[in-house]
Amino acid sequence: MKNYLLLHLNILLFSFTGVFSKAASVQFNRHGLSGILLYVFVFLMFLNCLIYALAWQKVIKRFDLNVAYANKTVYLIWSQIWAVVIFHENLSPQNIVGLLVVFVGVMVVQRYE
Repeated sequence: MKNYLLLHLNILLFSFTGVFSKAASVQFNRHGLSGILLYVFVFLMFLNCLIYALAWQKVIKRFDLNVAYANKTVYLIWSQIWAVVIFHENLSPQNIVGLLVVFVGVMVVQRYE
C-alpha cells in the first residue's frame, strides 16, 4: 500500500507540470515576454519535472513497468481536476467518459497485479 501511495503522490506531483505550463501560457498571452510571472511559472515547471523524474526513478523500482505505467494514466484524471478547479474549465461528457475508461483500465491492471 505504501508503494502505491508513493506512486500516486509522484503522479500527482507530475500533474502540476501541466498547471505551471498552462499558467505560463496565460501569462505569456497577457504580458508577452515581459511578464515576470511567465518566468516564475516556467521555472516551476522545469523544477517540478526535475523532482518528478528523480522521484519516478526511485518509485518504479518497486513495480513491474506495466503496472507503474498503467497507473501513470491517472495523470489525466488529475489534469482534468486541475483544469476545472484552478482554470475554471468545463468537463464535457466525452471528457467524463474518457476519464472513466482510464480509471477502469487502471483498476483492471491493479486486479491482476
